[in-house]
Amino acid sequence: MAAKLAGPRGRRFNLGQNSEMNVTPFVDVMLVLLIVFMVTAPLATTAIKVDLPPNIASAAPKAFTYVSIADDGRIYVSASATQMRVSSLDSLGDDLARALGGANPTAQSIFIRADAHVKYGQFMAVIDRLKSDGYDHVGLISEEV
Repeated sequence: MAAKLAGPRGRRFNLGQNSEMNVTPFVDVMLVLLIVFMVTAPLATTAIKVDLPPNIASAAPKAFTYVSIADDGRIYVSASATQMRVSSLDSLGDDLARALGGANPTAQSIFIRADAHVKYGQFMAVIDRLKSDGYDHVGLISEEV
């Protein structure tokens, strides 16, 4: 708080109180915090590049290859439209190449679907394995609520 040194009616040293609050330091601190958060917010976000399937239905549906992760951590690769084969994290790239066939299997899209109770570490291990094996076109399947 500040004190007034001059008062009414000639009393020179009347020490009344000044009740005005100085908000300038508060505004300065808030602006500094705003700038800090604006600079650090983009650095704190990490993103995984994923190609989501288009929302438009095509005339001839394409048979997609799925990697499914069960709640107990088992990994399955779709061998055909009705058949799923058990795979492991180490052999996932070979199983996908066998299921996709063709000359360049890493250029095709792969969709991952996982149980709601799969641990995040297991899910990211599958994504990391796909990236290290050269599969860059990865989509995530979710269920509409």
